[in-house]
Amino acid sequence: MRDGPTSDADLWRLIATDDHQAFTELFERHAQTVWNYAYRLTASWSAADDLLATTFLTAWRRRREVRLVRESALPWLYTVTSNVCRGERRRRGRFLRVVPRLVTAGSTPDHAEQFAQDSATRERLHRVLAAIEHLPRGECEAVKVCLLGGTSAADAAELFGISEVSVRSRLSRARARLQELTQETPDE
Repeated sequence: MRDGPTSDADLWRLIATDDHQAFTELFERHAQTVWNYAYRLTASWSAADDLLATTFLTAWRRRREVRLVRESALPWLYTVTSNVCRGERRRRGRFLRVVPRLVTAGSTPDHAEQFAQDSATRERLHRVLAAIEHLPRGECEAVKVCLLGGTSAADAAELFGISEVSVRSRLSRARARLQELTQETPDE
């Protein structure tokens, strides 16, 4: 900690020069308040944890761009938290809109075949969706954005702030894991 009270604006100026101690101080000063705000937005402890981490990651990434209008960083942190939460809700909504199309894609066989196929497809889809949630976070995000959301690897790379090769690598590893996780046993 620094000697005497330091305003958020003073800390932010230091953070813009890559001062990790100043960033730590800002985090310690506002993390609980931002987490509480995120929890009120989501009603989920884990989602609030994710929002808190993403908010401060965004703060660090944008440390040179942001200029605080007032002495407190809290309004800006609240805005980022709210925007990230809204983006996550939109992403989840797009994901849920894609799921029915996955089930109904393809040609239509006769009624009995359609019923059996729909049932098997739904069961397989549920297994795949459950398996996606068990992937490592980076792979899970790549699958949701690229494979389920239809986003190109290049656009996903820009979205995640990584190289396109990294996105393709994540997708390759995810496909292999999903194949393992969703393999049917002889009893099924």
